[in-house]
Amino acid sequence: MSLTFTLDPAVDFRLRDEILGLWAKVTNAGGSVGFVPPVTPEEIRPQLVRQLVTMTEGGSRLLVGKDEDGVVRATAFLTLNTHRLMRHWLWLYTVMVDPDLQGQGEGRALMAAAADAARSLDGIEAIRLTCRGGQGLEGFYERCGYKEVGRIPDAIRVAPGDDRDDIFMLLPLT
Repeated sequence: MSLTFTLDPAVDFRLRDEILGLWAKVTNAGGSVGFVPPVTPEEIRPQLVRQLVTMTEGGSRLLVGKDEDGVVRATAFLTLNTHRLMRHWLWLYTVMVDPDLQGQGEGRALMAAAADAARSLDGIEAIRLTCRGGQGLEGFYERCGYKEVGRIPDAIRVAPGDDRDDIFMLLPLT
């Protein structure tokens, strides 16, 4: 399968619901995208609404990967910096690939599409993201060209007694 990526698709109820469903599916499969399983789309909805509001205000861009049937199977939010000294890089948030597609190259395709999207934006020279330690995600991002630039030990509390590092990764685009 090869996903087709679109930056800034029109957001309608179907797209919103597909993103919510994907977010819940990724979380419930153990993905570290801001929630801990079990979670329902309704529990995620307020976070997605905040992301969509940020989009309408011009603070972020949505990248969506759809399969041949037009179903959302991957997403990432490219969030712009508002601080005048940091406008040359952006954050990549909510990087998700349908668990059914993992291991098939679609994650790498999503990361390449995100880098291409960031390069298309005026003045963007780098992408930063964070990932949760303990899952090997930093290795995936390193294989996509990112470099670990910082780590805060035990910054993420998944559950009592289960603290994980918050790992900062950077991809220079120039």
